[in-house]
Amino acid sequence: MEDTYIDSLDPEKLLQCPYDKNHQIRACRFPYHLIKCRKNHPDVANKLATCPFNARHQVPRAEISHHISSCDDKSCIEQDVVNQTRNLGQERLSESTWQCPPCDEDWDKDLWEQTSTPFVWGTASFCGNNSTASNIVMEHKSNLASGMRVPKSLPYVLPWKNNGNAQ
Repeated sequence: MEDTYIDSLDPEKLLQCPYDKNHQIRACRFPYHLIKCRKNHPDVANKLATCPFNARHQVPRAEISHHISSCDDKSCIEQDVVNQTRNLGQERLSESTWQCPPCDEDWDKDLWEQTSTPFVWGTASFCGNNSTASNIVMEHKSNLASGMRVPKSLPYVLPWKNNGNAQ
């Protein structure tokens, strides 16, 4: 039995197409071939039914009930269902033991203890170590050489700042 199971997993094994008996397809390409060949042979496709346990099984509609009751893949699916229901019951019984780790951070305190001020492009700032928020002095300086200025507009127009002007 196990040799048959291993043989069915061989990707190079040739399988016969249920839609065209002249087609011998490698097992690794078989699902893709079934889709393509089903479209090319709608008359045969209407006479076949797909196994609910393995889509590779295309069986004549009259025999699908018998196939479902004896399909080898049925036991795998049934075992999965049994395992899932067992695991579902166990998950409900066990409670989570996860606990939030202790937090040593205090961002507000860190802000007041900060010795340097954040970088802002185009400005220089000064903040004394002993100052409070109300005493922060900000000096706006240009980092450009004397005689140079920052442009007042971008070299292009942003679509959302067009002001209704046509380009």
